[in-house]
Amino acid sequence: MIVGVSVAVALLAGCDPAATGLDAGQTGDGAVKGGAQGGGDGGRGTSPLENPDGTGPGLAAISSDGDRAEARKLIDRVETKGRGPKTGYDRDEFGYAWADNADGVPWAHNGCDTRNDLLKRDGQDIQYRDGSDCVIVSMTLYDPYTGKTIDWTKQKAASVQIDHVMPLSYDWQMGASRWSDAKRKQIANDPLNLIPVDGPQNSAKGDSGPATWLPPRRAVRCSYAVRFAQVALKYDLPVTTADKTVMLDQCA
Repeated sequence: MIVGVSVAVALLAGCDPAATGLDAGQTGDGAVKGGAQGGGDGGRGTSPLENPDGTGPGLAAISSDGDRAEARKLIDRVETKGRGPKTGYDRDEFGYAWADNADGVPWAHNGCDTRNDLLKRDGQDIQYRDGSDCVIVSMTLYDPYTGKTIDWTKQKAASVQIDHVMPLSYDWQMGASRWSDAKRKQIANDPLNLIPVDGPQNSAKGDSGPATWLPPRRAVRCSYAVRFAQVALKYDLPVTTADKTVMLDQCA
């Protein structure tokens, strides 16, 4: 995480259960293995440069000079402007959490909610609820933000949360307040903008942009910046000048 960033960002708007991916009323911690500063991905993620629609699992590190140059070119295409007011923002402005009826995104209308689609995309050793091919009750997740492997169960749902890479409150302040309900529902359920990660890290991020929060694992920060840029470009959203500067720096 960037030096000097306060954990107080966890208190920013957007950290309610619906925004963070918890099921209502569920709390708890999952078992975790491994450290937060590991460099390798062990084949457990996909480079964002090779995953423009977000359907590939995880978030692999970008390490080669050529790929980093490509990453900087992509980030450089993102427009900048000041962050607008938060007036009127509410999670419900982006539709109910994990809607399966968001048009124009992968896996929509497949009979399974977005959260479980994402857990299925990134999880391993998946177990489903009896009689269901959708509701996941346990799995193992490699978290690209920390390098941890999390043994997750639905009874301890808070240990894995779904991160909106470009937070919904941030989207609102950068222009989504003027969008249609359908477009806001789309960005809230687009797998390009969603990564299952360590719950406490997602809570700490709040609605921060890259200038005030980055994944603790340095090896994946360029990839995170690319994914942030991919979402911004797809939805024609700007980022702040400070955020763009930090994003470019991660891929230097």
